[in-house]
Amino acid sequence: MPLTDTAIRNAKPGEKPIRLFDGGGLYLEVSPAGGKLWRLKYRVDGKGKRLALGAYPDTGLNLDSSVDRSISLARPHGC
Repeated sequence: MPLTDTAIRNAKPGEKPIRLFDGGGLYLEVSPAGGKLWRLKYRVDGKGKRLALGAYPDTGLNLDSSVDRSISLARPHGC
């Protein structure tokens, strides 16, 4: 099930980083310090890789016509 903005805002830090998965390799990592970072997991030649996409809320969740277009968006269009 895709993440919602409410679920992200309510995510609390724990002892270890917490991963809230959105689908297609996209997830939000909540650090023990409380930072929320978008990451993308993918594979190249069988090796797992991670790409940092930005911090929440600076990087938004999805594309919506009511969202300011200057904000970077984590979720690819159509997901």
